[in-house]
Amino acid sequence: MKRCAAVAGAVKLGHGSAPHHGMPMTEPQHTIPLAFKPLPEPEMLARAQGFRAAMQTRRTVRDFADTPVPRAIIEEALLTAGSAPSGANQQPWTFACVSDPERKARIRAGAEEEERAFYAGRAGEEWLQALAPLGTDDRKPFLEIAPWLIVIFAQRWGLDAAGQRLKHYYVPESVGIATGLLIASLHQAGLVTLTHTPAPMNFLNEICGRPDNEKALILLVVGYPAEGARVPDIHRKPLDRIATFL
Repeated sequence: MKRCAAVAGAVKLGHGSAPHHGMPMTEPQHTIPLAFKPLPEPEMLARAQGFRAAMQTRRTVRDFADTPVPRAIIEEALLTAGSAPSGANQQPWTFACVSDPERKARIRAGAEEEERAFYAGRAGEEWLQALAPLGTDDRKPFLEIAPWLIVIFAQRWGLDAAGQRLKHYYVPESVGIATGLLIASLHQAGLVTLTHTPAPMNFLNEICGRPDNEKALILLVVGYPAEGARVPDIHRKPLDRIATFL
């Protein structure tokens, strides 16, 4: 019974933390020393403030330039995303990176078909009113203009060495964390992004050649902003509205 409880607890994100309900956690079979260098608190604060200042300039962009972006930059950002924590370290994500013009045109056609149904009534009046200040509609030219589209797939299950179906744990949470790191890395590299979520997104599996066990969650548009690009005049919530200290 204790072993079962420990194994169940070990699949949680952050499974290296304190034992669950006082029961011992199973020890990893192989470990390596943690590469960690403590920093003086003033430097810690300065780093946190610097990163916050950089990320405060991040904005969702809908007007993209067709300026090419080297694949090497995209690869580095993806490796950062791949460092995200995940349930049982299963890393249940696939990033399908599309730069081929023909595929981008097919993605735009599929997305706009779903978006027309969305704006024609599928969304509902309340949702459309919430989107109104952003000025969005069913036209998505950026899907062809931007140099890169990254379709972020969640692997609902995997396969073990014998080809048997392998359950994945905390898939949406894991993929969400990886996506956040990807967006932050691309912003730090000097690029802009747009998180696009046409629904349903099943058409992306066929276009990207992905298997049925993968579900498209986000279509991330990546590139440089168009000259003169503008963004909505919106503001972020202050700290006392997004956090509480107990």
